[in-house]
Amino acid sequence: MYKKQIIGKMGENFACEYLQKKEYIIIGRNFRCRQGEVDIIAKDVYAEELVFIEVKTRTGFQFGRPAEAVDSCKQKNIYKCAEYYVFKNNIKNVAIRLDVIEVFIKNSKVRINHIKQAF
Repeated sequence: MYKKQIIGKMGENFACEYLQKKEYIIIGRNFRCRQGEVDIIAKDVYAEELVFIEVKTRTGFQFGRPAEAVDSCKQKNIYKCAEYYVFKNNIKNVAIRLDVIEVFIKNSKVRINHIKQAF
């Protein structure tokens, strides 16, 4: 596994821990289909929403904020993947939300920024 993949997987693990502390229920991770991939699928119990989450992890700011990497093309792929997930699992009458979680890892410290309804 390459360094970027290891950092990305660490970021997803930190994001899942964060969500569980906020009492989200993790339904799935790394859902893949022809349309793309969703890092985390979770249920926001309080808002009663199904949440599709893109996790972006960075160790510095030389390439900008992590959420900036979720461009319109990536957003479109996540949206189509979420649509397929809902169709495939015959989910009806549930509100859907698309979020981004930024994970910053620097000097063994982790900071998480949860952007709800990011797009």
